[in-house]
Amino acid sequence: MSADLVERVRRRLAVGRVELTPAAVAEAVRDEAGGVLGDAEVLSALTLLRQEFVGAGPLDPLLADPDTTDVLVTGPADVWVDGAQGLRRTAVTFPDEAAVRRLAQRLAVAAGRRLDEAVPCVDGWLPGSGPSGRIRLHAVLPPIAAAGTCLSLRVLRPAIHDLDELRARGTFDTRTATLLRAIVTSRLAFLVVGGTGSGKTTLLAALLGCVPHTERVLCVEDAGELQPNHPQVVRLVARPANIEGAGEVPVRELVRQALRMRPDRIVVGEVRGAEVCDLLATLNTGHDGGAGTLHANSPTEVPARLEALAALGGLDRTALHSQLAAAVQVVLHMRRAPNGTRHLAEIGVFHRTPTTVEVHTAWHHVHGPQEAWPTLQSLLDRPH
Repeated sequence: MSADLVERVRRRLAVGRVELTPAAVAEAVRDEAGGVLGDAEVLSALTLLRQEFVGAGPLDPLLADPDTTDVLVTGPADVWVDGAQGLRRTAVTFPDEAAVRRLAQRLAVAAGRRLDEAVPCVDGWLPGSGPSGRIRLHAVLPPIAAAGTCLSLRVLRPAIHDLDELRARGTFDTRTATLLRAIVTSRLAFLVVGGTGSGKTTLLAALLGCVPHTERVLCVEDAGELQPNHPQVVRLVARPANIEGAGEVPVRELVRQALRMRPDRIVVGEVRGAEVCDLLATLNTGHDGGAGTLHANSPTEVPARLEALAALGGLDRTALHSQLAAAVQVVLHMRRAPNGTRHLAEIGVFHRTPTTVEVHTAWHHVHGPQEAWPTLQSLLDRPH
């Protein structure tokens, strides 16, 4: 089937007002071809055209794979997938650069965004949800993307595993699982840190499942991933501005709203902006046992990372360290190996110096207890 015929059918369907059913597409194909196509050719055309108008087109099978975390398109013949086996190139291809651009623009419209020469970059959420989870869209058009349209789709699946499942997967051993439960039941405030795709949200959800069922947990998120196995979880999900720039409800506002909802523990799914100021203020006013995740490559980088985020909310370095020293006790560092496996690499505790707060290692997945182990034990043994 010629590219010219596919293009004519595409244009016919794009300007038409009929519902895009298989029968309607097949009729358009036969009409444009003058009725000379056989059933096999019509079926081939249906497959090609479905990719133009429905879902994520040729990327749908990749997104449906339960192991997929990211689908990345850097060119018509450069489609990559990230997941349990790490980043790898796939056999999926597009006919040409124009097909990649059309898919990116169609997905942008579905996300309520604009993507064209005037607005060459887009970031948004695709509508709907299902077994594949929510999908975050990012796309960049030429000439900003010098080699051609770049499309990135991140699959955010519900974080529903418990500690026993993570232990069985090798994230940590039985003794460490007992330690993690003790951190939660002792009402220590903690941050789960690590790089992108390291399993931070998965561990956080599992730990929230250990919170006593007599306590009410308020989860504030940007993406709505946390689904802990707990009977008293209230989930608040931020909302971006619409295409007119109105209607935004940021995470920071939701943290403030959560305070009015009788929380026993407040959790921020990912601390990435000025909301860190409100979270630290909350943890310093009697709401102990709170938690959150944070992008950081190591525990020692956490104070500096929090400094940068607090500056966005008008909190200076001295005030940040003062609040941090009293608000958070533990850092859990997740790491992703090159083969895609994820494990708990380190547990740290915050240590106050005369002017700042540092993170000292209490436990390491290879070497076991470290210099700050007695400090962690004393935190676990304190009355709560």
